[in-house]
Amino acid sequence: MNPIETAIETKSWLFALGLFAGIMLMLELGRRVGALQRARIIEGGASGIGAVEAAIFGLLGLLIAFTFQGASARFDVRREQIVQEANNIGTAWLRIDLLPASAQPAMRELFRQYLDSRLETYRKIPDMAAVKAELDRTARLQIEIWKVAIAGQKEVGQQIVTGLLPVLNEMFDIVTTRTMAAKTHPPAIVFYMLALLACAAAFMAGHGMSGSKTRSWVHNVGFAAILAGTVFVIMDMKYPRRGMIRVDSFDQVLVDLRQSMK
Repeated sequence: MNPIETAIETKSWLFALGLFAGIMLMLELGRRVGALQRARIIEGGASGIGAVEAAIFGLLGLLIAFTFQGASARFDVRREQIVQEANNIGTAWLRIDLLPASAQPAMRELFRQYLDSRLETYRKIPDMAAVKAELDRTARLQIEIWKVAIAGQKEVGQQIVTGLLPVLNEMFDIVTTRTMAAKTHPPAIVFYMLALLACAAAFMAGHGMSGSKTRSWVHNVGFAAILAGTVFVIMDMKYPRRGMIRVDSFDQVLVDLRQSMK
């Protein structure tokens, strides 16, 4: 992850607060510029302004819609992957019965350690060094689980190949899938472009309100708060293990599975 993405990830609230201030500033700047140009606008110099404003606001709305939809879709996928991993581990746990009786206790203990490791991986966020160490532990446990399964195949035969090994593959693969999903985000430039468009729209809005003798703080603050809040929600949804919008509640399915592993 590059420094810009790290800054956005860890400072979403600060980014939104800065955007709020920027929008308020641009509203005021737009109002003052509009007041200076008011005479020329009245004389007919406003031709085409409406089209420019419509284009900016339309592009802003389109970018917000796409980024919000993308963040929401990724959030849903992250939750589905937690359930999928729980199903994969649960299925593999049941199929341990295919192993020789002598190998089952060791394999079940490895599974308990494995699931503990998977839970700890996400509990340790945002300590990425600890997360990396836990992922390494998961990889080592995968190797040990696979070795026990292969050793069991030599004793029991084909039923391990057709019954247990494919499920173990799925159980291991979902780890990579979830790890990469956690690293998949829109480029940072998208959010800077969104902030730029929001400020441009604020300037246009302030310019349009310059005909009024008094400022409408309700409209100014409301406009800035809604835009900044929307951007904050989009950014917060991108990192569902750090902010206010989280997927932690879905980890309960893994916790319940661990408790069932007596």
